[in-house]
Amino acid sequence: MGGEPGVRTPRSQVEPVDRGYADLLGQLAALSARVAAQRAEAQSWYAGQREAADRAVANAQDAVRRAEDRFGAAKEAAERVDAEVDALWQALPGRLGVPAGRLGAPPAPAADAPEDPVRPLEAARALLTRAARPAELPASVNPVLVLFGVLGAALAAGLGALVRLAGARYGGDLRVGLPVVALVVTLLGPVVGLVPARRLADRRHAVLGPRPITVVVVAGLLTTGVLVALLR
Repeated sequence: MGGEPGVRTPRSQVEPVDRGYADLLGQLAALSARVAAQRAEAQSWYAGQREAADRAVANAQDAVRRAEDRFGAAKEAAERVDAEVDALWQALPGRLGVPAGRLGAPPAPAADAPEDPVRPLEAARALLTRAARPAELPASVNPVLVLFGVLGAALAAGLGALVRLAGARYGGDLRVGLPVVALVVTLLGPVVGLVPARRLADRRHAVLGPRPITVVVVAGLLTTGVLVALLR
């Protein structure tokens, strides 16, 4: 089975074994290199995926922070708007002269309300300001004011004439006193037209200022003067 000591093995039997071992070593080295390349590729892919995942997480966290900031700002804006609405709603009864209990709670936001509430709030403040400081009756109602002055003076003059007639009819002390009363009633004629003029101003939520008063009084004075001249 084994060779005798001192007997050399023939070279033809050793060389095939050496070549097979070298081939195995070469294959093992190639396999090791391929495994190392695949491991490096896998590690590179893993590193890239982890970097992308970390970047995505960072972006998501940044987006969450921005959303939280926007939410906080929107919440603060909504609270400011609610406070402004409550303040305007509380001021409304005093400006309109109605009991606060009749208005109830402030209206809820409309479905088609604009995203920016600044303009509606400014418009509401402007309306309340105008309600607090009503404007004077416009010049377009001057003909109506003149009519009030004329009718008021005519009514007073007519009452004065009836009072004088009553004094002349009943005689006695009434004959002396009633003409004085008739004169006072007639002289009040120029201001009688201010009563319907005031009601007109209230209906229009306006002020019966100096100009409308002057129109009514002047019309009443002229009418009173003409009627007094005619009734003499």
